[in-house]
Amino acid sequence: MLLRLCERIEAEQPPNLEALYALTQAATEEFNLLEAEFEAAGSEIETVAREWIAEEFWLVASAYGFTDADAEELIAGRDW
Repeated sequence: MLLRLCERIEAEQPPNLEALYALTQAATEEFNLLEAEFEAAGSEIETVAREWIAEEFWLVASAYGFTDADAEELIAGRDW
């Protein structure tokens, strides 16, 4: 999912944070669907994994030059 996010950033080259946030929200939705699959199987994404995923969103953003991105805004729509 994060690799797909990187591919989209490279393909679409978001010009500003608003455009980046739109891309990260789409990726966040993918993780939400994954969490739903875990729940259906009687499990969940563990706390450490949740924190790691959130950090990775910020690392991706900063790697593409968006060092001023708000970490919480990157994953604002998360259900995990």
